Amino acid sequence: MEFDLSSTQKMMQQAARTFLTKECPTQRVRELMATDHAFDSRLWSAMAEQGWLGVAIDEGQGGLGLSALELAVIAEEMGRACLPGPFITHVWASSLLAAAPQAMSAKSLPQLCAGERRAAVALLEKDPSWSSAAVQMQVARDGGQLLLDGVKRLVSDAATSDLLLCVTRDESGLVVLCVDAKAPGVSIRPTPGIDETRKLYEVSFAGVKLPADAVLCRGAAAEQALARATQLATVAVCAELVGLMAWALETSVEYVKTRQQFGRTVGSFQAVQQLCVDSLLLLESARSATYFAAWAVANSDPAAAAAVSAAKAYASDAAREALNRAIQSHGGIGFTWEHDLHLYYKRAKSNEILFGDATFHREEVARLAIDPQRQALASAG
Repeated sequence: MEFDLSSTQKMMQQAARTFLTKECPTQRVRELMATDHAFDSRLWSAMAEQGWLGVAIDEGQGGLGLSALELAVIAEEMGRACLPGPFITHVWASSLLAAAPQAMSAKSLPQLCAGERRAAVALLEKDPSWSSAAVQMQVARDGGQLLLDGVKRLVSDAATSDLLLCVTRDESGLVVLCVDAKAPGVSIRPTPGIDETRKLYEVSFAGVKLPADAVLCRGAAAEQALARATQLATVAVCAELVGLMAWALETSVEYVKTRQQFGRTVGSFQAVQQLCVDSLLLLESARSATYFAAWAVANSDPAAAAAVSAAKAYASDAAREALNRAIQSHGGIGFTWEHDLHLYYKRAKSNEILFGDATFHREEVARLAIDPQRQALASAG
């Protein structure tokens, strides 16, 4: 196993940092978060030209044909820039389309990778849970058509999406449907969220009629496609958290090296130094866990699911702790609207919950460890 980025990945990392520093400084982040959708079509098109919208999608489906590792490299830089907009949503939706066995993906994915259309996944319901077992919304048959009724909550970036990948159920189990966001009966309503750089919505489906070929996948294939897509998107979120922590640590160190108190820089006090050292330990540990998870997903390692959950559990807690230390290092200035730190703190809190918090993923790790042993004992009689 290679424990460092390759020269190509390092070049990609530097190119992403240069691009985002120029195209999306924090002033632009603030401008976009003040808009209705936190979406910049010009920036999105420029990201498509960089190949980022299809970085982990096969070349035959319009992507770059790279892996979760390259996705993590780019997502970390997006976290460092606190990039607004639907990139994580896009990764989740495009990966779900790519993992689905239906030929529909061949039609839609090239458009998504080119930035010409956008998609979002509608999963969560009244009692939100990131487990597919919590999906209760039913799709019914109506002659030769399908009939969809129900409400999905906390759907990221729904208002800027052309397609909604709605996770439902029928007698065969899980069913993923591809729904036109402008279809009759679909309504999208904004929902308040802690992170204004990534907008949330409630999506209602009221008697939405769909053709039979709107089914992207169903049953075991749907479970596998959703799990694979969610793993990839979770790796991207972990990498974003690493980027957020890196920015917060660098900014804090620069501040405490210049801020004077009692006739000396506050960074000369051991207690303040300890805050920064703790943050560095949290950052590097989260980075190691994230890149191992990316490697495991990229190589379809049997331990990939556990590695992703371990990374998300650690990175969720680590980012919260590191951003708390960054605010302490900055003193009162860290709480002000004018300082950018609150943007990163809110993104970290939002990402802490996205795709499951630390408690959810610790339970996943335990389940993945215990279930095979339980099945082996049952087989042994």
